[in-house]
Amino acid sequence: MGILRGNAVIGQSGGPTAAINATLSGVIKGAFEARDVIGTVYGMRNGIEGFLAENLINLTERFANGDDLRILEQTPAAALGSCRKKMKSPDVEPETYERLIEIFKKYDIRYFFYIGGNDSMDTVSKLSQFAANHDYEMRVIGVPKTIDNDLMVTDHTPGFGSAAKYVATTVKEVIRDTSVYTLKAVTIIEIMGRDAGWLTTAAALPVISGGKGPDLIYLPECTFDPEKFISDIVELQKDHPAIVVAISEGIRFADGRYVGEGMSARKVDAFGHVALSGAGKVLEELVKEKIGCKARSIELNLPQRAAAHLASLTDITESVGVGRHAVECAIDGESGVMMTIDRVSDNPYKVSFGSSDISGIANGVKGVPAEYINAECNGITEAGINYLRPLIIGELDTVYEEGMPKHIVL
Repeated sequence: MGILRGNAVIGQSGGPTAAINATLSGVIKGAFEARDVIGTVYGMRNGIEGFLAENLINLTERFANGDDLRILEQTPAAALGSCRKKMKSPDVEPETYERLIEIFKKYDIRYFFYIGGNDSMDTVSKLSQFAANHDYEMRVIGVPKTIDNDLMVTDHTPGFGSAAKYVATTVKEVIRDTSVYTLKAVTIIEIMGRDAGWLTTAAALPVISGGKGPDLIYLPECTFDPEKFISDIVELQKDHPAIVVAISEGIRFADGRYVGEGMSARKVDAFGHVALSGAGKVLEELVKEKIGCKARSIELNLPQRAAAHLASLTDITESVGVGRHAVECAIDGESGVMMTIDRVSDNPYKVSFGSSDISGIANGVKGVPAEYINAECNGITEAGINYLRPLIIGELDTVYEEGMPKHIVL
């Protein structure tokens, strides 16, 4: 395949993370290293939605001072802005795709990089299929991002390691706080994770540094039994009064209903996902009713996504690397693929970067495997801990300004 020369555009989509801008930096670095092939690098503000409105920023000019990329890498959330636009298929909405091709031609864009999670990979899939059947040659590449760690094929996703480090650290601190009292009490920590409990598994990580994990951990991969939940707490309180429980927001009852569904009146988002909130609050009330002891729930909420002050160096380094690799693959002629992080070994920890056809990734969900969950479905096994352990290692040499971490605002 011959060399394809032209400009590039990069977008970010879905929920923010502490590492998505590191991936953006990696793509920019890769493009700058290929100046003989890629000319101007544009950023689309607010993802595909902003691109359709030609809301672009010239990243080649903005990052002419390469030192700014270091600050970008330590900046949380999506610097280009995000969106949650659900792209319909070209057959249903041909005018949208014709508009995209029109803009590609106008700005001579031959390389399209989209950083995001499951729904973003669906956009990459549809656009790459359309481009392949169109007379305008271009390369469409998906670059993974999600704290949920639920993308198929890749060993783990950029953003997950830093979010896991935040969850593990916060849980460790909560356990220290709650252990000082002799009063019987239950503290329930609700962690993000609708259909996959990866982020909640990180609550078990305090054990690797001589600490203690939660007494109970519940994931969406297992049916949640409220009676067993109460009996487990009663039994544990015979040994120690302060019980800490970590739950995924997406835990379900045996009939398939989300525990937190009743708090949100079954509202759905643009992708048809039921809006979840309140699983922790539901269980808090259940404990008060059935046991009668003090109970409280904590929802970690947004800080899980963008806690760059606790970023994992492993995560940020890999995020930059996978962005760089995306450019290499595109220049080599790949299109309609998502970049992957492939684990080579655990000890010593080593990964390589690869790519996989987007059709086998979009709209799939990679759950926590059974071997990472204990037989009681209320804890994480040693195998799960070993998988998680290397992903949170290392700290950034953060640049501060007036006592605060320095951020880039585009």
